[in-house]
Amino acid sequence: MHDPRVRANIYAAGALVWRAGGAGPEIAVVHRPKYGDWSLPKGKLDPGETPIVAAVREVGEETGLPVTLGRFLGHITYPIPGHRQLKRVYYWAAEASDGEFAVNAEVDQLRWYPLDEVMDQLSYPMDRQVVRMFARVPARTSTVLLVRHAKAGKRARFDGPDEQRPLEPAGYKQAQALTPNLLAFGASEVHSADPLRCIQTVTPLADALNVEINCEPMFSEKGYDSAKDAARQRFLSLVTDRDVPVVCSQGGVIPDLVQWLAERGGLSVPPARNRKGSVWALSFTGDRLVAADHLDRTLTTGFVTG
Repeated sequence: MHDPRVRANIYAAGALVWRAGGAGPEIAVVHRPKYGDWSLPKGKLDPGETPIVAAVREVGEETGLPVTLGRFLGHITYPIPGHRQLKRVYYWAAEASDGEFAVNAEVDQLRWYPLDEVMDQLSYPMDRQVVRMFARVPARTSTVLLVRHAKAGKRARFDGPDEQRPLEPAGYKQAQALTPNLLAFGASEVHSADPLRCIQTVTPLADALNVEINCEPMFSEKGYDSAKDAARQRFLSLVTDRDVPVVCSQGGVIPDLVQWLAERGGLSVPPARNRKGSVWALSFTGDRLVAADHLDRTLTTGFVTG
């Protein structure tokens, strides 16, 4: 299901769309008359589109339901019948908001099934793999998005206090590009370490949300090193089932903080480059980390789920 050695020609994205039912989560399955199948909603990426943005767009187009992305559920890669091409589809768990299904050009039916019945309704074994990943942890999780600040040039080339070093032009572009991807996860509040480059990285998001940026000196390298335990507890205090906080920090903080969260939650997190402009989408049950999805600065995806 997740084999980085297999290179695809066609990229798509979708979601396991769920809603709360009386006895547990219910899963949306769509019928495509063109293929005569029942599947999870998905579709190809538009030019220049990330899998994250495409997943929300495709679900909206096929189901009419607005969704918020949660845990990454991996990707599947398979050959296209009759073509010398491979297709890769990225999937997220996505809770459905209020909305109604409407017949459209690709889908003529949508049905909801309890988790213990949905396997028999899906046409493809690959979709069943996605359901199994979803079922490994509770359906509803809380998300915190941990962002490394965007590109800010070389420290030696800036004549002034390092805390005031601004983003370079490429960094401003990264900050703009981050915004729709963070919004796809339901980003609703913004926190930042106090260096200017951190604040500038999340300013486009704060503007889009029309919210203030909460300054968090403990999430800077200097603040984290001087009060590590307090900074970790402050981060945990941001975990909530009501909001999706975005926290912008620095390269000297993020690997240690993620590793501490992972060890505390019993996860094994593989090495990640944590490059400037990259994101960790962290999923919690209560205050325990249950999944850690690393989105590189190109917003390609790797994942860990426990």
